[in-house]
Amino acid sequence: MKRIQLFEFEDFSWFPDWLRSALTRLIVVLLKLLGTSEVLGQLIKPVLQSQKLDTIVDLGSGAGGAMPALLAHLRKDKALENLKVRLTDLYPNQMAIQQFNSDASSGIRYHETPVDATNIASAPAGLKTMINCFHHMPPAAARQILASAQENKQPLLIYEMVDNKLPLFLWWLLLPLSLIILMLMVWVMTPFVRPLTWRQLLFTYLIPIIPVVYAWDGQASMPRIYNHQDLDLLLASLPESDYTWTKGFGNGKNGKAAGIYLLGLPKNEA
Repeated sequence: MKRIQLFEFEDFSWFPDWLRSALTRLIVVLLKLLGTSEVLGQLIKPVLQSQKLDTIVDLGSGAGGAMPALLAHLRKDKALENLKVRLTDLYPNQMAIQQFNSDASSGIRYHETPVDATNIASAPAGLKTMINCFHHMPPAAARQILASAQENKQPLLIYEMVDNKLPLFLWWLLLPLSLIILMLMVWVMTPFVRPLTWRQLLFTYLIPIIPVVYAWDGQASMPRIYNHQDLDLLLASLPESDYTWTKGFGNGKNGKAAGIYLLGLPKNEA
């Protein structure tokens, strides 16, 4: 397996909630810049229509990620104008809960209690998604998520916005430069963060904790991503079932590959 188990600060239970929120809000800005909602829309829309689903249940949502922009994008289709999103996380984001659950008209609600993705049956009903978070799972947990979706015949879309194709030695070689670039990106993206808090400003520009942590977590995530060959290894250990798995690449605006995905569907509904 090419994927390696590096650590990310966000994975630790002791990691402060306000700092985790600061990082996830930066990720929201990055996803908007990359047009991730359009890429996801191409993958998700056919599944919603074929499965006759009216709810997306996002696992590992953080501060909401691409979901608000994705919902707005999909609702442009009249057939999906009543689409709803349910956000969930093992560590529910309290600021995001207040933001989304206070607006009943938004179509987005944040599940207030922890949801463990390894037990998909415990999540609300709907199309399950894991957007840019599957790489956080070590192989045993990743395999358990796939097995849980298959055993419970739950549709599941896993998407990572980059592919793990860089040789590991080259990743280590470029790491110092990559960390500097990501820290600079934080300073540029921060004015676009919403809500923009005093903590986000203080610990970005005066005490640069956020840029340092964001840079490491962003770089550490790349060799942790399961590429298509890694996914094949995880799937090979699952028993045969009336369930089908499809993997591929997202399609960006320029027609080039934009991230990788794995889609699981019950065979009789695929």
